[in-house]
Amino acid sequence: MTLSTSLARGVAPAPPGTLRARTVTGELSAPPRQGLTVRFGRGEEPDVDLGVGVDDLRVSRRHGELTYRQGLWWLRNTGQQLVRLPRGRMLHLATEPVPLATGYTPLFVKGSGYREHLVELYVTGHDDQGPVSRRRAETVRPRTWALDDDERLLLVVLGQRYLLYEEEPRPLTYAVAAQQLAYLRPEARWTERRIEHRVEAVRRRLDRAGFRYPLLHDASQGRPRDNSLLHNLIKGLVESTTLVPPDLDLMEDDGG
Repeated sequence: MTLSTSLARGVAPAPPGTLRARTVTGELSAPPRQGLTVRFGRGEEPDVDLGVGVDDLRVSRRHGELTYRQGLWWLRNTGQQLVRLPRGRMLHLATEPVPLATGYTPLFVKGSGYREHLVELYVTGHDDQGPVSRRRAETVRPRTWALDDDERLLLVVLGQRYLLYEEEPRPLTYAVAAQQLAYLRPEARWTERRIEHRVEAVRRRLDRAGFRYPLLHDASQGRPRDNSLLHNLIKGLVESTTLVPPDLDLMEDDGG
């Protein structure tokens, strides 16, 4: 019986602190025993307990390990390539071990080219029934953010490269955006200054509403030298599907 099947069928829950780990080539369950270490990598038993990236020579034979101590599982990178955790956190060979939180944690082992090898980790908590199958439940829609018509047009123009899903997109400059807006909506009299003020107003409003990415800079550090906050704004709006590719139709010339 696979891990996913056993969870879905309601097998008796494991004691708190139990580690469950899974890759495309295997899975395991480890009890919360002081000093116990679980190793993963490209190698074979007994060098590793869980195989990952077994056909990728960029993955080390022993690429990482999880050790239970002080009531927590601690993750350490022992390989030559980086290990990536959620929120962009990276672990290097020289990085101190980090504790795993209760619940689900995905980690990615850097491989050859653009390959990244997924290791799924789950640490049980108190009264934890494990991941529950919700195949029949309604899908939770992403949280979207309210924009008025002017704001939507402005952000579509600034973020058109994001809506085309280009690699590593960046916003248009205010000067270029002002030129395009002057052509599309000459009566609105968009200027660089007006664009700047409108974008700042949107950033402040969404930051108060709990936007995912930072939208305001630390005033004590002076004015930011790049457009990283605008990048955060557009990236978050596209990821949340507040802005979607059909919005590019707003840039069509109505007079044509």
